[in-house]
Amino acid sequence: MQFSKKFTAALLAAITTVGLLAGCGKAPASGKEDGKPISLKVGYSNGVCQAALFAAKEQGFFKEEGLDVEMIQIDAAHAGDAIAAGQVDVLQGLASKMIQPISNGLPVKVVAGLHTGCTYLLVKKDAPYQTVADLKGRKIGVAGLADSGTIIAKRALAKAGVQVSDKNLEVQFTVFGRNDLPLVLDQGQVDAIAVGDPVASIAMEKYGYRALIDTAKTAPFDQEYCCVAMVTSKLAKANPKAAEKATRAILKGASWVQAHPEEAAKLELDKKYVAGNLALNTSLLKKYHFIPSVKGGYDAIKANAEELAAIGLLKEGTEGKKFADDAFLFFKDMPDSL
Repeated sequence: MQFSKKFTAALLAAITTVGLLAGCGKAPASGKEDGKPISLKVGYSNGVCQAALFAAKEQGFFKEEGLDVEMIQIDAAHAGDAIAAGQVDVLQGLASKMIQPISNGLPVKVVAGLHTGCTYLLVKKDAPYQTVADLKGRKIGVAGLADSGTIIAKRALAKAGVQVSDKNLEVQFTVFGRNDLPLVLDQGQVDAIAVGDPVASIAMEKYGYRALIDTAKTAPFDQEYCCVAMVTSKLAKANPKAAEKATRAILKGASWVQAHPEEAAKLELDKKYVAGNLALNTSLLKKYHFIPSVKGGYDAIKANAEELAAIGLLKEGTEGKKFADDAFLFFKDMPDSL
């Protein structure tokens, strides 16, 4: 599978679909219960890459589906708590970060992949490390031991032959505040940092850091959706039609972002969903592939589960396909991409 070919075809379809769906004079799609909109709570964090959720709200795609949504800001590091407490019905998350919580019983179902990119493994420009394997025996700064950057780093290291299981760890992961990671690398406290945008892109510009891994460009991560849309298991069971409508709205939102990255970046800032500046945020949205795919989301969960099981980060005997089958929610009439 090559995203360049797939994305080109999907992009043309997405732009056409969004144009038709958002055209003037189009009546909202039927989706109300007893003539009233279905109320849902959509959880979001202040990340630029959550643009699909913001677009679904502000471009009226949720409304077209007969949904009345309340946007609830949550701490990305504690999204599991918000889900368990019933504070949200729908949200976006990093596939790599969600595997272990789902394995441990987090009541959520993945419904689609939204975009690629957004996570990096960075070193200083003049560092002697040219490949991931060169980091064997070195210190890597991370925002958390279960953070998406840590998981990506472990997967990449394992592929390079570096042991990363708890029983045999050939690198040292050290936790710092996410915004402090660029500074601790500059000060030499660590040899590399695993971090996502916008911190990573700002650090590369400010310090001249280079990427050993850029999930938007480095194989095989460039072929994998990093961020996925999810609904709570409670919503999936109690109101599967609402879950389906929310999924469709978010797919439309992601397609709209791909077609209108600068407008999407401006929307995020104007509505105060995120901080930053228009130029940087636009460049990030242009870099990611916002070509949503139901199957792509499933494949990302499967790939992560397989690799995390292989390196001992999931329960012994975990099988990737079965894990993905259990974690994913497919809708009968949902197209792969909108």
